[in-house]
Amino acid sequence: ELELKTIADVGLVGLPNVGKSTILSVLTSAKPKIANYHFTTLTPNLGVVKRYGESFVLADIPGLIEGAAEGAGLGHDFLRHIDRCRLLVHLVDVSGSEGRDPVADFDAINAELSQYSPDLAQRPQIVCANKSDILDPESDNLTRLRQHVEEQGYTLLEISAAAHQGTGELVKKIAEMLSVLPPVTVYEPEYVPKPPVIDSSAPLDIHRSDDGTWL
Repeated sequence: ELELKTIADVGLVGLPNVGKSTILSVLTSAKPKIANYHFTTLTPNLGVVKRYGESFVLADIPGLIEGAAEGAGLGHDFLRHIDRCRLLVHLVDVSGSEGRDPVADFDAINAELSQYSPDLAQRPQIVCANKSDILDPESDNLTRLRQHVEEQGYTLLEISAAAHQGTGELVKKIAEMLSVLPPVTVYEPEYVPKPPVIDSSAPLDIHRSDDGTWL
């Protein structure tokens, strides 16, 4: 059975139901299934972003969960499609609508990337604090996430995919980073010598020697 990995410039990663498919539908002409339940997306969806004179391929990678690197859920099926992406856009739900901690969610996904591939863990990321339009004004989720992310050297953008807020800035930042990122090396061909050709046209002569050995 042969399966090709997704080839895209940018991979959208994050826990289930954080808005990855919505971002894809807003930035491209792709029409992924969008619903308010986990694992709506079961296979990667691709779209081409064409804005501000820039063009790149964006992949919506189905939601990861803790334990994905060990095969939990559909972990390996999802993770292998990120290998060829030069840049990751890490979506985090800061709204608290599902009672989750965005800092813990961010760390959980990065831990899975690291366990699956140390090289993948070093891939450049743009972190997007999504669903910021429904964030409780008294919540410190965004402040804590920003501090945590920037301490690790990542860029954090505040967006709302559903409300189309901050998406233009996101495209510009992606294009800016892609312009200086080299292609990802995922396969180096190695020379495999051909096995020697053995002439098997002669009839076989099978006999037993005096010491009982079969020749």
